[in-house]
Amino acid sequence: MTEPPEDLAVLPVRGLPEFSPGDDLGAAIAGAAPWLADGDVVVVTSKVVSKVEGRLVPVPPGADREAVRQRAIDDETVRVVARRGPLKIVETRHGWVVAAAGIDASNVAGDALVLLPEDADASARALRGRLHDLLGVEVAVVVSDTFGRTWREGLTDVAVGSAGIAALTDHRGAVDRHGNRLETTQVAVVDELAAAADLVKGKLDGVPVAVVRGLPHRPPDPDDGTRPLVRLGAGDLFPYGSRDLVASRAPAADLVPRPGDREAVAEAFRVASAALPEFPVVLRHGGEGDGAVDVHLPDRSGSPGAQTAAAVNLGALLGAVLVQLHAEGWATRWEPVGTPGGSSLVGRLWLGTRRA
Repeated sequence: MTEPPEDLAVLPVRGLPEFSPGDDLGAAIAGAAPWLADGDVVVVTSKVVSKVEGRLVPVPPGADREAVRQRAIDDETVRVVARRGPLKIVETRHGWVVAAAGIDASNVAGDALVLLPEDADASARALRGRLHDLLGVEVAVVVSDTFGRTWREGLTDVAVGSAGIAALTDHRGAVDRHGNRLETTQVAVVDELAAAADLVKGKLDGVPVAVVRGLPHRPPDPDDGTRPLVRLGAGDLFPYGSRDLVASRAPAADLVPRPGDREAVAEAFRVASAALPEFPVVLRHGGEGDGAVDVHLPDRSGSPGAQTAAAVNLGALLGAVLVQLHAEGWATRWEPVGTPGGSSLVGRLWLGTRRA
């Protein structure tokens, strides 16, 4: 798409029922919106998808609903990214980084909580196929959920599932009107559609489905759904909140070596040394390819007070190094060795990837 559409419309789908597990979502949408046409994008909130798929956590009578919610958050979490008090920002098994694992307690009866769909891309594909069977139309489907944004107040809807439309429009390599080549521009089209649809769905109006009409698009092949939107691993510059970085670093008992270990340790010492007193360190491989780096220090002489200060500075330095390595994606294990022989060998730093 090179020009904006001239007749873009966002249409609410009204008259839908309250959904329960096992309901036919596609049939309900087809009945309420028989006017669906080829090329439309159907945006449906994840909550109704989860309801019909039975992705509910029961809250027993008399139970503390918040305690049930916290247990459900823990069950859906693969990594705590940040927290403040009871609020947790976590990574879910889907790869989404979201508050409370996306578990919702609004617009649902008090005896249940709503989880995110197990696989919202698969849900979108199934709904797209169902609408084609019922109405004979080729539509795209976006499953949306409400997320917060880092460094910005307010919420917006984003896509957690999609089918029949590319999640990203890639402009990298294109040239703008001033002759500048675009290097990083990828537009999250399905997120924009989710946000636009929410303008007519609202949070309090009981309208869980909207249709975006007039946006040119074509089904991708292969259709990867929303997977291209996930940015984790090396591409994630903010893997942990500042409150959780130290607490999240746990020694790894079993590590798989990976290339670049000594270079990573050397860089971590350089970063740590910038904020701590100068402390000369010599690094040596413990053994070729074994994922171990020996940390040596020159023999320290002087008064007991000077030796104590050196030991304290070393401890602070090593702690900062381990945190820095963890922030860079390394799993680590520190083994104090002691000071055998003429040169002071402080310890052995094992690093790599946690064994699955």
